[in-house]
Amino acid sequence: MTTPPPKPGERVADVRFDDDTMSVDLADGRTIPVPLAWFPRLLDATPAQRKNWQPCGGGFGIHWPDIDEDLSTRGLLEGGNGAAPAGAGQSISLRFQDMSRPTMPSADPLIDEVRQRRIELFERSAARWTSCTRRFNAFRRNIRKRSSIAR
Repeated sequence: MTTPPPKPGERVADVRFDDDTMSVDLADGRTIPVPLAWFPRLLDATPAQRKNWQPCGGGFGIHWPDIDEDLSTRGLLEGGNGAAPAGAGQSISLRFQDMSRPTMPSADPLIDEVRQRRIELFERSAARWTSCTRRFNAFRRNIRKRSSIAR
């Protein structure tokens, strides 16, 4: 299965954080809010480390150099965690284990429904995320090589 190319509007415009949520603003005006709990490195990072992000992958990814975390807008839009770190297979596996642990039901049934839907989506696409992550990292390395050669 091939992944369609990203749309120009899916480029990252801004990344914002509050106590427990990361919001990714896209060039087309959409905002993707995601819980920080899905990203342990970002959850454990200091506010200064979280603010130190840079676009990568032609603007379709986000890189935090201080904590070596990478996310893709495509992954976030498709309901995945957008993870693109080095050692992707292990990272995805660890995140899946964290997600599939029983959690306390929230006061809002919509949150529980979203949580369950996310787990179901993740179960069906873990192998695909690994493949996409590897391609994303290869693409990012290629871009870095090109930019270092051009300098």
